[in-house]
Amino acid sequence: MTLLDAILLGIIQGLTEFLPISSSGHLVLGQRILDVKIPGNGFEIITHLGTLLSVLCVFRKEILSLILNITDKETRKYIFYLILGTIPAIIIGFGAKSYISTLFDSVQAVSIALMFTGLILLLSQKVKSNSLPIDRKKALLIGITQAIAIIPGISRSGITICTGLALGISGKNSAKFSFLLAIPAISGAGILMALDSQSDLTIIPFTSLIGAFLCSFFVGYVCLKWLLSLLESGKLYFFGYYCFVVGLIVLVFF
Repeated sequence: MTLLDAILLGIIQGLTEFLPISSSGHLVLGQRILDVKIPGNGFEIITHLGTLLSVLCVFRKEILSLILNITDKETRKYIFYLILGTIPAIIIGFGAKSYISTLFDSVQAVSIALMFTGLILLLSQKVKSNSLPIDRKKALLIGITQAIAIIPGISRSGITICTGLALGISGKNSAKFSFLLAIPAISGAGILMALDSQSDLTIIPFTSLIGAFLCSFFVGYVCLKWLLSLLESGKLYFFGYYCFVVGLIVLVFF
């Protein structure tokens, strides 16, 4: 992998992590197009850490508020919901780690997952706008869909936000919960990768890793800001057409 390859893949990650079109799926496709072969998903986790930093920056006020108001009953309840929503990803991440890793090497699996994401996004336009509060059941259901999004090609942001909308949560609050929920999930994945003595990152130049990390952070920050404003217009489902078409093209021609 060259530094240019890493930068391009970092940009792809930043563009696709928050837009509901699956960053993991696009990284797999990007590696195929660039003819870059990276076994496993270690490089993807590095770029995810870059976009994780984007989340921390964009939602810094909300995160600080949770910390400063930890004694407040509603704040503790919200933190509990985040913990509850994280549990399914931990279970599936540990239980199906080996199987999921193989999917990162399958373009066909990514194409099918992209079309599934597209279908979910298109169906979201049928959901009526509401502003119901998050509760235990809703948090767990959103967490389950986040766990499903471990599969490359299924958009984590897309499926969790759509689930929130379907459960009657407003677009703004669905997005906030979705991206705050990403913090422990991505952090945990990064820690597991760092503890893995068989990590595939040892074969990637350090400069390439830094380049990919920085690009995913800066581009991700801009895209997250844009997505939050886009949710206000209710146009999230537009990305469904893109996911379905790209998935179909990849399935037929790759």
